[in-house]
Amino acid sequence: MNVTHGGNVFETSREHGWDWREVIDFSASINPLGPPPAVFEAIREALDRIRHYPEREPSALRRSLAEAWGVDEAQLLLGNGATELLHWIARVCPQPVVSLATPTFSEFHRAYPLARLVPVSDPQSWPHEGLFILTQPNNPTGAAICPERLGEWLLGTANPVLIDESFLEFSALPSAARLLERRPQLWILRSLTKFYALPGLRIGALLASAEQVRRWRPDREPWQVNVLAEAAAMAAIADEEFSRRTLDFVSSERTWLAEQVASIRGAHPGPSQANYLFVSLDHAAAPLCRHLLEKRILIRDCTSCPGVDGEAVRIAVRTRAENQRLIATWREFSCAP
Repeated sequence: MNVTHGGNVFETSREHGWDWREVIDFSASINPLGPPPAVFEAIREALDRIRHYPEREPSALRRSLAEAWGVDEAQLLLGNGATELLHWIARVCPQPVVSLATPTFSEFHRAYPLARLVPVSDPQSWPHEGLFILTQPNNPTGAAICPERLGEWLLGTANPVLIDESFLEFSALPSAARLLERRPQLWILRSLTKFYALPGLRIGALLASAEQVRRWRPDREPWQVNVLAEAAAMAAIADEEFSRRTLDFVSSERTWLAEQVASIRGAHPGPSQANYLFVSLDHAAAPLCRHLLEKRILIRDCTSCPGVDGEAVRIAVRTRAENQRLIATWREFSCAP
């Protein structure tokens, strides 16, 4: 399949001759508050370190994440973003049978182009053989699988399972990492770039049993996390007040945005526990995307995503002023003859 992403603000701006700062990007679901304030000072203080190689794998960051996530340090493997890690695991742990719970993050389709597709909404159809992959909360819908039901299913099957929890921090959902000690071959992807607004620095983590990580570690290419990304991540996870403020803001703004979208003719937002809304449409998504693009607003067209029925878009939750501009411009489209 043709893999597409949101977040192409620089490429889109270059193609149209725009200043990228004038474009509002609702296609990438990044914390609308931006990075924690301490991140910038941490990067400045780390600049002198760029003349040296980083650690093969940053041990201080690994310890900090283990403490923050309540896991054993030996269960963590760090990488250059969750996407780098998912392609790495597809390369070093090839599986004869792979199934994707759809809809899902587009890079899984590229990493596993021959995967079988099963609906994420129907756990009865989930396979008990081969590698099974799902996102929690779901990307692109934002819906969540009941944690108790997911836990029961995980403990009732022995096949390898990869869960992408890249947007988990925006929700009140527990991580499946709580089951690592009881569930061999459970692998979990985490991202630090969404919640802490660091996508340009690329940093993510892969969690598995300590024994599995011990076997993986020698196969990892060195220096996947650069010194600036490490410094930024360390500062970000230490700011607990920022995390609380983000959760309050996103929850409130998501509710407001969903109500506004629902009032637009032909737009039907679904429930979400992430920092984005999945909106089913009674009309074609492409003309809406083009109309918004003309106003320098980017959203994500999800119509062609496997597992998506009908026309749909995904929009990030951003600041109130940006959300108001999106709604006003969307209303212009819905009122057009």
